Amino acid sequence: MDIDAFVMRRAPQWNRLDRLARRRKLTVEEVDELLALHQATATDLSVVRTALPDAELVGRLSATLALSRSALTAPRVANWRSIATFFTDKLPAAIYRSRWWWGTTAMLSILAAVVLGWWLVAHPEVRNALIPSSEVRQLTQPGGDFETYYTSAPARDFAAQVWTNNFWLALETLFSGALLGIPVLFVLWENVANLGVDGAYMVAAGRGNVFFTLITPHGLLEMTSLFIAAGIGLRLGWTMIDPGPRTRLAALEHEGRTAAVVGIGMVLTLLCSGVIEAFVTPSSLPAAARIGIGVTVEAGFLTYVFVRGRNVYKRGEGGDLDEVDRIDEQPAVG
Repeated sequence: MDIDAFVMRRAPQWNRLDRLARRRKLTVEEVDELLALHQATATDLSVVRTALPDAELVGRLSATLALSRSALTAPRVANWRSIATFFTDKLPAAIYRSRWWWGTTAMLSILAAVVLGWWLVAHPEVRNALIPSSEVRQLTQPGGDFETYYTSAPARDFAAQVWTNNFWLALETLFSGALLGIPVLFVLWENVANLGVDGAYMVAAGRGNVFFTLITPHGLLEMTSLFIAAGIGLRLGWTMIDPGPRTRLAALEHEGRTAAVVGIGMVLTLLCSGVIEAFVTPSSLPAAARIGIGVTVEAGFLTYVFVRGRNVYKRGEGGDLDEVDRIDEQPAVG
C-alpha cells in the first residue's frame, strides 16, 4: 500500500477530527461527527500499524485519538434536558423492553401467592402447625400486629424506613441476577410467601376485608416495582447463560447498564409507595378512597410504561446509554 496516497486520502478527516477535538463547545451534530471520525481514525490507525508501520504516522494518529477520546469521554454536567430525557424516554423504554420478563414474573408470583393462601385457608391443621395460635391471634385480632404495623412509627419516619428497606431489596433483586438469577428467585419467593401467608391467616380469621384494604393502597405499586426488579434481574441472569449474538461480556454490560436505569426508577416508585404506605394506608380516609388512590397511582405508572415506554421503544430507544457515553466500548484499534 502506498503510504503517501493513503495519507493524502485520509488526512482531511484526521485534520477535521483534530479541530473538533480541540473545540470547547460542540453542537449535537458536531458530537456525532466527532464520534464517527474517532471510530474511522481508530480503524486507520489499525491499518497503519498492520500494513504501513510508520512510527511518525502512528504517533500522530495516536495523539489525535487520545485528544478526541478525551473530548468524547470528558464528564458532562447533567442539564434539565438530559434529566427530562431520562424520565420521558430512557426509563419507560427500559421497563417496557423487559415487559415479558417482569410481566410473566408478576403473573406467576401472584398465582403462587393465591394458591399458597388458598391452601392454608383450606387446611387449618397446617395453619395451626405453622404458627402458634397465640401469635395468630396477636396478628389477626382488631388492633393486632397486622393493623398496628402501619402506625408503629411517626408517618415520616415510617415512610423513610419502608422506602430504605424496599429500594435496597429492589436493587439487590436487580443486580443479584448476575449470579444466574438464583438469588432473585429466593428473594421473590420470600415476599410472595409472606403475602400469601399473611393473607391466609387474615382471611381465615374473617378479616380478609381488613387485609385487602390495608395492602392494596401501597401494595399495588410496591409489588409491581418488586416484580419489575425481579424480572429484569432474571433477564440479567439469563444473559449469562445465553448472550445471543453478542459476546457474554458485551451482553452483560448492556443488560447491566439497562438494569441500572431501571434501578433508579425503582428507587422513585418505591419512594412513592412508601409515602402512600405511611400517609394513606393507615389514614382515616374511607376504604374506597384509600384503595382508589392506590389504583390510580398504579394505573398512572402502567400507562407511563405501556404508552410512553412503548412509543419511545418503537422509535429505537432501549434504555441504554447513548453511544457517545459508551465510547470506551469502541475499539481503539482493529
